[in-house]
Amino acid sequence: MAISDTNRRRTIMQKLSIGKIRGLQQIANEKGIFTMCAMDHRGSVRSLICEDQEGEACSLEMIDFKQELCSHLAPHASAVLLDPNYGAAQCIARSVLPKGVGLLVSIEATGYDGSAESRRTLILDNWNVAKIRHMGAQAVKILVYHRPHLTGLSETQLAIVEKVARDCLEHDIPFVVEPQGYKIGPEKDDPRLYAERKEEFVIETARQMTALPIDVLKAEFPADLSYRKNRSELIDLCRRLDASSRVPWIILSAGVDFDIFRQQVEIACQAGASGFLGGKAVWKEAITIGNTRQRAHFLKEVAAARLKTLTRIANKYGVPWFKKLGLPAEKLALVSAEWYAGYQETERS
Repeated sequence: MAISDTNRRRTIMQKLSIGKIRGLQQIANEKGIFTMCAMDHRGSVRSLICEDQEGEACSLEMIDFKQELCSHLAPHASAVLLDPNYGAAQCIARSVLPKGVGLLVSIEATGYDGSAESRRTLILDNWNVAKIRHMGAQAVKILVYHRPHLTGLSETQLAIVEKVARDCLEHDIPFVVEPQGYKIGPEKDDPRLYAERKEEFVIETARQMTALPIDVLKAEFPADLSYRKNRSELIDLCRRLDASSRVPWIILSAGVDFDIFRQQVEIACQAGASGFLGGKAVWKEAITIGNTRQRAHFLKEVAAARLKTLTRIANKYGVPWFKKLGLPAEKLALVSAEWYAGYQETERS
């Protein structure tokens, strides 16, 4: 190994703290691959689940739906992503989150501030990294809308991510960042134009976001399979994404159909991804199944099978998170016999 590679590994080992290591181990599987299921959707699901119901009745419907998702799918995932409103605490309290499955919790409020072309992420009121750590979660997740070339707005969004990243460092918990692009100007009427631009801004976004002290990048697939179909070109795009990311990265599903997401996971993992965090691509049909028994059957038989298929693909092709960092699984940090003396435990209020 070259001296520069040795120095890089040593630097990473010194920076990767025990709490973050343990959290990453808990949200990955035994191979070091992230095979995670997202269930933190709020606004997009609430409008369909609740129909004409409001207030407490709607909340109870959402809680019951999150419980169904978690009880049927969590056993097949290395970790689940849940929201603080309807999912995380409720699934713990109802004993539907298996003890061996990791828990990521969202920190952002649903929706965004500003216009549709100038989106600013908001942190949920009365919610923070300390509370996520104290409730027993293994990682913090944020969704941040981002177009890297929108000067000013881009800097604002990066500042929000950096603030949460610093809090995660203080509380020694992994931080998963999910940047999502959106259409602006003529792109709203020209999906091909958006698809072309997306290839570049997803890669640039990875460069910008992973320059901050985050731990895992939850990335969009850097192409639209409706327009770009050549597999070698798709792998090359994902390799560029891999080269731009300083940290392990995973693919999000963005609500695409399962067959598309399956292809995306395979291509991304062949190009360096460390797994996936899929949501609606796995279970979205369940939203429209009104019969409880039929919905349970769909989740148990169809959605669970999809999650197992994605896991087989990720395990076969994915890069373990520690390997992306250039570290061996058996030596993730430099730990002396007196390590605890300098370890700064967060004060609890």
